[in-house]
Amino acid sequence: MPRTERLSRARIGIIGAGSWAVANHLPVLKRRKDVELVGVARPGREALLRIQAAFGIPDAFETHGELLAAVPMDGVVIASPHHLHAEQAIAALEKGCHVMVEKPMATNVADARRVAATARKQGRHVLVPYGWSFQPYFRAARDMVQSGRIGRIRHVVAQMATPIEDLMSGGELQGTEKEMFRPESATWTHTGSGGYGWGQLVHMLGGLFYVSELEPESVYALVGQSEIGTDIHNALAMTFAGGVTGSLSGAASVPPGSPFQVDIRLFGTEGMLLLDVERERLWLRRRDGRDEDVPIEPGQGAYTCTTPVERFVDLCLGRDVENCGDASMGIRSVQVVEAMLRSARSRSPVMVD
Repeated sequence: MPRTERLSRARIGIIGAGSWAVANHLPVLKRRKDVELVGVARPGREALLRIQAAFGIPDAFETHGELLAAVPMDGVVIASPHHLHAEQAIAALEKGCHVMVEKPMATNVADARRVAATARKQGRHVLVPYGWSFQPYFRAARDMVQSGRIGRIRHVVAQMATPIEDLMSGGELQGTEKEMFRPESATWTHTGSGGYGWGQLVHMLGGLFYVSELEPESVYALVGQSEIGTDIHNALAMTFAGGVTGSLSGAASVPPGSPFQVDIRLFGTEGMLLLDVERERLWLRRRDGRDEDVPIEPGQGAYTCTTPVERFVDLCLGRDVENCGDASMGIRSVQVVEAMLRSARSRSPVMVD
């Protein structure tokens, strides 16, 4: 178990202060009276100066190594390009910091396992901010599954679709024109770490594994690609431990301005569970007729961007709160996407690593 020293104030640093960190993470942290923003790292001296001025951060460096060497910190938020996550997370953990690392936790299973192993060795928390997993109705769905209300899971159907094809295809993300920094297309199109699987499908996978605790075993996948070769449509036939089968899909091509779609259906021996974020529905249907509908207030089904950051601070402070995106969920999400891409290249089923 991670060590939980009680602190009155958490010293937090940021590695990879790009568009999302500046738009979301830094404002959330700045509002907290029990947080001291002590350092930031990202390439580009001019960008660093703008961030320092906007958020009152005393120390700024162009590399994560300089930040970790110079500034004592209790926690580090990593929001750099995907392929840098694991290296930077391990370096921060080895310095004794708790780590919030953006999705994906790593871009290969070996690195994901190294992140988890380092966290265990150091007694530190790793939190991957799967926003839906931190919503109360996802916790309610998890409780239904854990209490046996649907029996033993036998089959899963899950799909995610988002309006992000422009960014995944090398363009600019609509709606970010007024941000301090716009999302860098290089992150989302980088060979080996770009595309919909690494950039978006991991959100749904984190939620699926939080609710179900399934362990992926094999994947047979087809992907549709953009003109520059990034995956923007994903179709997966899967197996999970215990003989569970599944069908998963992802699509980047929802028209701009449309709501995000995530739909998870779990079919068990005693009933089924439906979790639909777009229509804000969570219901249970049982063979014995003891059905249940969980009310979700209008607007409360949306992805939460702030709660994972708040929860990370609480973990850094040593408070007894739930980590809804721990390293085990990070590993399973990476396992699925890595296997998906291997299967698509080989055009054959593959076992997850």
